Amino acid sequence: MALIGRIVVILFATFVAMFAAGVALALGILGPQWHVLSGDIGERVAFWGVAMFASGVTATIAFVPLLIAIVLAEGFSVRSLLAYVAVGAAVMLLAYYGAGLGQTIEEPIDNPPPLVSRETELTAVAGMVFGLVYWAIAGRSAGRWRGQPGAPGA
Repeated sequence: MALIGRIVVILFATFVAMFAAGVALALGILGPQWHVLSGDIGERVAFWGVAMFASGVTATIAFVPLLIAIVLAEGFSVRSLLAYVAVGAAVMLLAYYGAGLGQTIEEPIDNPPPLVSRETELTAVAGMVFGLVYWAIAGRSAGRWRGQPGAPGA
């Protein structure tokens, strides 16, 4: 029974973390225009539309790597915040480049390209936000559903 409850917590945490990563991407994409955003309802709808789209893209391209990372974290009872943030960024970057989104088609002639593009930075930050939110909801208690051998109540 504890396993079923844990799976529900993991699914809820994954959903909320995907939404938080989508909001982080929306803030990163629309952030430079933030001073222009006034009280207009169209701009608010555009912001939340970008956030929902980014959440969907995050869920689509990162599902299998995140599933593997979550199973490993539960199996090895990883509870470190730093581990979740680092793995979140690594998984998102892996999924980003694995989906072919990190390849640029044009190459500037006037200026050399930056070492790390803005899109890559946004992807890494979205992964970090995902890891932080997932850790706050489900990662702090990873592996506790199995109980400790010899512990009272186990």
